[in-house]
Order: sequence, then structure tokens, then C-alpha cells
Amino acid sequence: MHTDPISDLLTRIRNAQAAHHDALVMPSSRMKFAIAKILEKEGFVGKVSEQTEGVKKTLSIGLIYQGKEPQIRAIARVSTPGRRVYRGATELPRVLSDIGIAIVSTSAGVMTNKEARRRKLGGEVICTIY
Repeated sequence: MHTDPISDLLTRIRNAQAAHHDALVMPSSRMKFAIAKILEKEGFVGKVSEQTEGVKKTLSIGLIYQGKEPQIRAIARVSTPGRRVYRGATELPRVLSDIGIAIVSTSAGVMTNKEARRRKLGGEVICTIY
């Protein structure tokens, strides 16, 4: 049993890129799918899709490389089940001077730190990516 499925998602992405895999398949959830869609929209991963096999849903993520280097240089969990990290709209982190992104869970849904700042929303900082 996984106590932190979001950390599991981030670790699977990190490990798959280190092994130079083309794609990644794992169990899905609404939060994992929302995070993967943001990564797809921001250009960090390739095509993201969700398949249903009976009762279980699986999440498929395509990985992108620039030559031999992975598109994602670093991916880190900020808020954990034991230490939640909440920030207001003006206190949201700027990852690598806004070159990277932070994924934030707000009252209006899961979004990037840039979009949350634009919409003047704070929330839980889930992870940072660059």
C-alpha cells in the first residue's frame, strides 16, 4: 500500500527517465491525472492518457528527451502527508526564476504556480519541476 501516491508518481517518472523508457504506465487517480495533464500542457512529458480496464484505471505517460537528456531536469515533492505546505497567492514559489513550475492544489483545482498567481489563488504546493 502506498501512503503517498503523488510521490510514487513523481518517483516513477524520475526512474523511467533515468532508464530512458519511452512511456510509463501506472495506476491512475484524479489527482495523478491532473498533475500529468499539467506536465503535458507545460511540455515536460508527451501524451497523457487514461485507460479503463474493468474497475481499474491506468495512467499512461509518454516521456520526452532532448537528445539523450530527459526533458525534466529535476522533480521534487514539496508538500508531504506528514508536512503540508500551504502558500498564499503572493507567497507562491518561483521555480528557477519562473523557468520551472510548481504545481499547486487550489480551491479552483490543480494548476501551475503561474496560473494561480495570475488568478490570485493560494493553496497547497504539491511539487516543483524544471
